[in-house]
Amino acid sequence: MDLRIWGGKVLSKYENQITIFADYLEEFPDTDELVWILGKQHLLKTEKSKLLSDISARLWFTYRRKFSPIGGTGPSSDAGWGCMLRCGQMMLAQALICRHLGRDWNWAKQKEQPKEYQRILQCFLDRKDCCYSIHQMAQMGVGEGKSIGEWFGPNTVAQVLKKLALFDEWNSLAVYVSMDNTVVIEDIKKMCHTLPLSAETAAESPPECLNDSTQSKGPSACSPAWKPLLLIVPLRLGINQINPVYVDAFKECFKMPQSLGALGGKPNNAYYFIGFLGDELIFLDPHTTQTFVDTENGTVDDQTFHCLQPPQRMNILNLDPSVALGFFCKEEKDFDSWCSLVQKEILKENLRMFELVQKHPSHWPPFVPPAKPEVTTTGAGKLLFRSSLASRPMDSSCFMRQKQLWVMFSMEMKNCYSAALIKEWCFF
Repeated sequence: MDLRIWGGKVLSKYENQITIFADYLEEFPDTDELVWILGKQHLLKTEKSKLLSDISARLWFTYRRKFSPIGGTGPSSDAGWGCMLRCGQMMLAQALICRHLGRDWNWAKQKEQPKEYQRILQCFLDRKDCCYSIHQMAQMGVGEGKSIGEWFGPNTVAQVLKKLALFDEWNSLAVYVSMDNTVVIEDIKKMCHTLPLSAETAAESPPECLNDSTQSKGPSACSPAWKPLLLIVPLRLGINQINPVYVDAFKECFKMPQSLGALGGKPNNAYYFIGFLGDELIFLDPHTTQTFVDTENGTVDDQTFHCLQPPQRMNILNLDPSVALGFFCKEEKDFDSWCSLVQKEILKENLRMFELVQKHPSHWPPFVPPAKPEVTTTGAGKLLFRSSLASRPMDSSCFMRQKQLWVMFSMEMKNCYSAALIKEWCFF
């Protein structure tokens, strides 16, 4: 074979594993402009070290290799296809940091960190029993019509995170993914004030505050606590490229205290955008392949989970129009404040980036807060979740049989959730 043809095929196959340097702009310029990073501003000229410290504190998830095969017989590396999943992990990790440690928390190399930090990190390790691992996300994507090893878009990642979060009792997030460029205040408040009930018991058991014994105690007795909100707004900001009319509104989102940044990038190259300088977006790039890291004595060596190099930047007009904005509201007052900011900064535009409405649109299907599904049965037989099966190997025929049954199950239940996230599953 001609060496040039062979080389071209290799480069084509692995082009997504190589960091794209075309967008890379050198270190931050010497300027008086403000830099915005996830709701915080930095004066570049006098606070450069503080800015770089703030950026390096963000959890950085990249391609990994040599982890256990996904699904037992699937890929053992996500290089070339998992970049958007890694970006989704970074956005969610930032939400968990804000939830447990606060936005002002910082990270320093070799410095002892709170136990919550280690626990957050362990949620994302590349193991099938970690709730937001590449294994869980890839297998959950099957229910969204994505084969394992197939590239995800921003909306698909958002839907996957929404479903996985239902099984995460420690973080206990309410994940709302907007529909048709519209955020519905009524639906979010209903979801965040809903007591955590399973799909089965939600229909059978009324909330405690509806019982006679609590009704006499007044309205306050019937108000469940606010569930911390992860709000994701998938958007299409143009046809083939971003429409310049959206640029100012898009940048305003990074100024909001609730900002978790944005998922996006270029076709088949996803980045996690965390801020901007002028008309340049600042992002963390997952296109670096590192070796799988596991726990040792209950802790994780976190050196490879923080980017210590200056971040990359790209002109905002080079952004692919398909994006997803993220916001975190730990308390109800944070959400109310976010709504006010959107009214003031986003909805003032003639061509709005998205809509914020008070009431659920009458032409939409009724809103039902997502709930953790129970064990169910299908025509193929009973579906049993067993944590004891976590270490049981599967041959290829067993894996394909389970995959086929799972596809059948997905078709039967539109709002189904991946059995994989309950450790492992078995049909018989």
